[in-house]
Amino acid sequence: MQTEQILASLEAKHPGEREYMQAVKEVLISIEDVYNEHPEFEKAKIIERLVEPDRILAFRVPWVDDKGEVHVNLGYRVQFNNAIGPYKGGLRFHASVNLSILKFLGFEQIFKNALTTLPMGGAKGGSDFSIRGRSDAEIMRFCQSFMSELWRNLGPDTDVPAGDIGVGGREIGYLYGMYKKLSRQHTGTITGKGLEFGGSILRPEATGFGGLYFVNRMLQEHNMLIKGKTIALSGFGNVAWGAAIKATEMGAKVVTISGPDGYIYDPDGINGKKIDYMLELRASGEDIVAPYADEFEGATFFPDKRPWEQKVDIALPCATQNELDADDARTLIDNGTKCVAEISNMGCTAEAVDLFIGNRFLFAPGKAVNAGGVATSGLEMTQNAMHISWTPEEVDNKLHQIMSDIHRQCVEHGREGDYVNYVKGANIAGFMKVAKSMMAQGVV
Repeated sequence: MQTEQILASLEAKHPGEREYMQAVKEVLISIEDVYNEHPEFEKAKIIERLVEPDRILAFRVPWVDDKGEVHVNLGYRVQFNNAIGPYKGGLRFHASVNLSILKFLGFEQIFKNALTTLPMGGAKGGSDFSIRGRSDAEIMRFCQSFMSELWRNLGPDTDVPAGDIGVGGREIGYLYGMYKKLSRQHTGTITGKGLEFGGSILRPEATGFGGLYFVNRMLQEHNMLIKGKTIALSGFGNVAWGAAIKATEMGAKVVTISGPDGYIYDPDGINGKKIDYMLELRASGEDIVAPYADEFEGATFFPDKRPWEQKVDIALPCATQNELDADDARTLIDNGTKCVAEISNMGCTAEAVDLFIGNRFLFAPGKAVNAGGVATSGLEMTQNAMHISWTPEEVDNKLHQIMSDIHRQCVEHGREGDYVNYVKGANIAGFMKVAKSMMAQGVV
């Protein structure tokens, strides 16, 4: 495999798609050696086929606001690869959404889903629509317009979207309601649904919970305990919320959260009523964290800064892509941080990842660490197909087992002497499953 040649060809075909190129480059570099051990992959052009989506659906989404004004947003669904199962991946509603970001997310989703051991392919979608400042009625009309264009391309054995940034339980409800009306079917076509109409227990918390289960296994693998460790989190959406809850249950202390306005440092720990306060603040539509410092004594707000400057044992990016850069990585290494794990998708820049691996630092990528969310979505699909509902204990036990299996695969394929390269391990494990499936199904 000529990695640089493939990347140059992709860049020529898709100029300016920075996030997508970053994701592809990371995977290709990791799998190059194992790929070259399989000449049949080269003959079948597995890489050339894998890096291009099966199809990209792009459409306009017209909707009317509460004042009667018409707006037009762009909608997308990137159906990347279904070699091991129906397309699966979230929908993101955010002003920053573009094709490069969705292709990066969809490409990552292929390998993440493969790691879960569940039969799910990779996809991603969304719109440049922002829910901030919009009424429930406006959000409902937008979701209905979005789904009216997409629904024909979805189905429980075809493509099963879920939530992502800007798409929570409210938006999933509106999207599914419109899908059900148009398709005249009540199936497991969307995950993240309400418990009353087919959702799975623990789904909102699953990404954060699963991330902490993975981090705990990482620490155990390296003869450390999570109990007593201090943790820096970024963001405070569903991912960070779940991570904060589970970290506290495990005996760790979460000392930071962040928002677009800056970050909070609370040396006493962010737990209990403090988490409840942040949930109330978020539910009010305030996408900021500054009020926390006024509410709780001892907490400090750092405007327009990121939490990685604090001296902690564990750093967990939980917000968005490329939120931790090379300077942040150097600070964490110099501060003696023991572990960094991406609970957000591609939370670290390529330069930061290179620094971590070059320093043989304990680091794990999002496609492994945050797979608990899509794994629980897969469990929701199973429950829908069987027309049953599992208990919290049953779902949590299955999530534990899946995250443990993902960690085992990373160690098996990523061990380099006494060091575990989790990036390499995750990429090889996910790639080999997909590549073998593609080989078995012919050139299609």
